[in-house]
Amino acid sequence: QVQLVESGGGLVQPGASLRLSCAASGLSFSRLGMGWFRQAPGKEREFAATIPWTGGDPYYSDSLKGRFTISRDNAKDTVYLQMNSLKPEDTAVYYCAAAKTRYGGTIPRQYDYWGQGTQVTVSS
Repeated sequence: QVQLVESGGGLVQPGASLRLSCAASGLSFSRLGMGWFRQAPGKEREFAATIPWTGGDPYYSDSLKGRFTISRDNAKDTVYLQMNSLKPEDTAVYYCAAAKTRYGGTIPRQYDYWGQGTQVTVSS
């Protein structure tokens, strides 16, 4: 059974940093393209970043490039999203996703598996 479990969300003040983690189990992690999406209340799920299964460069949403960094540790079956200089508009549920292709892509239907999400709230 495939499972993706996110962690690391929480309530932070503007300007703070958070690192989200997504632990995968039940599949060959090193052969999955991984991605992070987010969904704010009343809005569609939005692409944040994706990283290929090995080699290659990560790819980011233009609006998040420079503040967010995606990385993966294939030895730990885990993908990370480092978020810096957080803003109130970053408030959303953040989802980890896995694709059975080298690159996951930028739209949700390109992914095969999803985590349950972790809430990130940026507020003073």
